[in-house]
Amino acid sequence: MKMTISVIIPTYQRVEVLLHCLEGLRQQRRQADEIVVVVRDTDVETRRFIEKIEDENLVMVVVVRGGMIAALNCGIQNSTGSILAFTDDDTVPHPDWLEQLEHHYQSDARVGGVGGRDVVHIRGTAIEPMKSQVGIIKPYGRIIGNHHIGMGNPREVDVLKGANMSFRRQAIAGLWFDERLKGSGAQVHNELEFSRAVKAKGWKLIYDPQVCVDHFPAERFDEDQRNSFNETAFFNMAHNETYAMLKHASLSRRVLYLLWVAAVGSKSSPGLLQCLRMLPEQRYVALKKGKLSIKGRWGGWKTWRGSLD
Repeated sequence: MKMTISVIIPTYQRVEVLLHCLEGLRQQRRQADEIVVVVRDTDVETRRFIEKIEDENLVMVVVVRGGMIAALNCGIQNSTGSILAFTDDDTVPHPDWLEQLEHHYQSDARVGGVGGRDVVHIRGTAIEPMKSQVGIIKPYGRIIGNHHIGMGNPREVDVLKGANMSFRRQAIAGLWFDERLKGSGAQVHNELEFSRAVKAKGWKLIYDPQVCVDHFPAERFDEDQRNSFNETAFFNMAHNETYAMLKHASLSRRVLYLLWVAAVGSKSSPGLLQCLRMLPEQRYVALKKGKLSIKGRWGGWKTWRGSLD
């Protein structure tokens, strides 16, 4: 059966970068069958820009709710492809992006999702690949990302990254990005929860560092400003990770995870040992992060418990 590919691009008030993303899609060796751009109802400038584009394969979908999750779900609902490829509006896909994605799905009917490198550019320089461990979740719950600096051969992973991921429609049948995740814009870890849901259905997720998009991180219009500390964003990150991990884990894995986050944790959501390590350099901020992490973890636990009712 012939595959059809829909590319879904959520966007908000970033017309200039969206223009470059769409140009990258026009240069694909394997053209998309459909490009679905999801725009907020309040984003008049972007809507006017898209309305002027003459492309029969370009579909604009207007979403009335804020946040990445509403946009992603709206894109899924209004797309028709047998393969759904997701990318951010501040990326430029390499010319063989869709061709490479399609190859993986054609090669193995058990593949439910495929993703690759988002080659991050900082001040005009691309960050080089340097890590072989990518998209891994350790048995005790530590998440290893590294999607932007992955190297090596294609391999099965636990989680894909939102800037460069795709799914077989059959694999995500009945699934939606979880609206219990917190945040008003980026809603961090939405792809973690979704990837784990696909894996839980028995599908394989493949990461191939040769499947590339160039990523030029643009301004965000919410509390999560990437590298700057924001209390709300920090709380949301801890909450979303905890909820996503508990939702798709066995009892033993949940126990291991909760022990690890309390005793150690990560830099983004520190436990006791991480707080002690950060204390000499960050002082008050380290204590603030530790407190917010505990509150976020507790909030994630309560959200997970509430989802069981």
